[in-house]
Amino acid sequence: MTDKELLDKIRNPETNNYGFNMLVRTYQQKVYWHIRKMVIDHDDSDDLTQEVFIKIHKAVHTFREDSQLFTWIYRIATNECLTFLAKKKRRFFIPIEDVQLELSGKIDSSDGMSGDAIQKKLQKALLILPDKQRLVFNMKYFDEITYEQMSEITGTSVGALKASYHHAVKKIEDFIEHD
Repeated sequence: MTDKELLDKIRNPETNNYGFNMLVRTYQQKVYWHIRKMVIDHDDSDDLTQEVFIKIHKAVHTFREDSQLFTWIYRIATNECLTFLAKKKRRFFIPIEDVQLELSGKIDSSDGMSGDAIQKKLQKALLILPDKQRLVFNMKYFDEITYEQMSEITGTSVGALKASYHHAVKKIEDFIEHD
């Protein structure tokens, strides 16, 4: 089902529930893994994914189709991630190094974060990045999202996104080389 067909089903009172269920089935895994790469913890990722779809359900009728549906959904998921991480840091007054240490421990103990030593090292390297650099790296490297699409999702210029990605790659290379 195309995004247009999904939206038509959602906007039709007779097929609203079916349409929204199809939207969730289409995007739930992508949204979950987008969030999981940012917050690491499975339970937090599950909760945030649910929050994202609640927000989508409430706002889908206002979606103007100025952008692609997935771009709009990713924007909501991205904002939820950044808000969650900022609240977590503020709520516990945790120094950033302690948050990195906590998340790094979750990478080692998590069933969902499988992989060999180099993959786990990459995941730990990502934790040293500022949230927005990590977000840009994840979208470019793992999700293969273009800079133009990222620009729509984040509201950031393509040039700034390219710079963020470049800085992220350099920091990751340094971490892997020296750790």
